Amino acid sequence: MEKKEKIRYAVLGAAFILVAGMFFCVSRQKSVAVTAMPKERTLPIYCVQKEKPQISLTFDAAWGNEDTGVILEILEKYHVKATFFMTGGWVKSYPEDVKKILAAGHDLGNHSENHLNMSELSDGEKEEELMMVHNRVKQLTGYEMFLFRPPYGDYDEKLVNCAKKCGYYTIQWDVDSLDWKDYGTDSIIKTVCGHKHLGNGSIILCHNGAKYTASALARMIEQLKEAGYEFVPVSELIHKEDYYMDHEGRQIPYEEGGAETTSE
Repeated sequence: MEKKEKIRYAVLGAAFILVAGMFFCVSRQKSVAVTAMPKERTLPIYCVQKEKPQISLTFDAAWGNEDTGVILEILEKYHVKATFFMTGGWVKSYPEDVKKILAAGHDLGNHSENHLNMSELSDGEKEEELMMVHNRVKQLTGYEMFLFRPPYGDYDEKLVNCAKKCGYYTIQWDVDSLDWKDYGTDSIIKTVCGHKHLGNGSIILCHNGAKYTASALARMIEQLKEAGYEFVPVSELIHKEDYYMDHEGRQIPYEEGGAETTSE
C-alpha cells in the first residue's frame, strides 16, 4: 500500500473514532438529563378549576363543640351546605352532633383518628388513622366518608396515595380564615373576603371550635354571596374522575386536547 493511501486511511479512521466518541457523549448527556428530571409530585386538592363562581366552606372539628349548634343554625338560615372534617375523638365525644350535621345535608369528612402529623407515621399507621374514624362514622350513621383532610395540613405523597387506596380524596384549602389565631370577628371576615386566592373553586378553612368563627360566619356568608359566590359542599365542588392536578394543587378537569398527565 502506498504511503499516501496509508495516510488517507489513517485520517479517515481517526475521524470515525472522533465522531463515534462525540455521538456517545451526546447520547449519554441526553440519557442523564432525562433520568435527572424530577418526578411529578402527588398533591392533595387545594382548589378546583370551575367556570361557575362556586366555593366550599369547610370546618375542622377536632376539639371544642360549644358553637356547632349555632354554626348549623346559621348555615341553615343562609341555605349553605358545608363540609365538616372530624377527628375520631370528636366523633366519639359528640355522636349526636355528627348525626345532626349529616341530617342537615352537610358533608362528613375524615380528619384522622388522633390528629397527628401523619407524614411522620408508617404506611400502616396512616391507614389505621384513616380507617378507625371511617369505621366509627359508618357504624354511627351508615355514611361512607370519602373526603380526607390531613391534620395541620401535613402530608407526604405516601399519605395521599394511602388515602386514595382507602377510597379518599385528600382535601386541603387555598383560603385560610385564620380563625384559629383568635384575631377577632372582623379579622376573619376581612381575611376570607379579601383573600388574594379567593375565586371560583376556592376551599375555605374554618374551625367549628375557634373563638370567633360563629360570630363572623353570617356576615362572611353575606359578603361572599353579595360578591356572587355560590356555596356547595366539597363533595359537589371537586371532580371525581377525569382530572389532573397542576403544580399549585388545583384540580382541573380533562378537556378535549388538554393535558395528558393523568391524576391516577
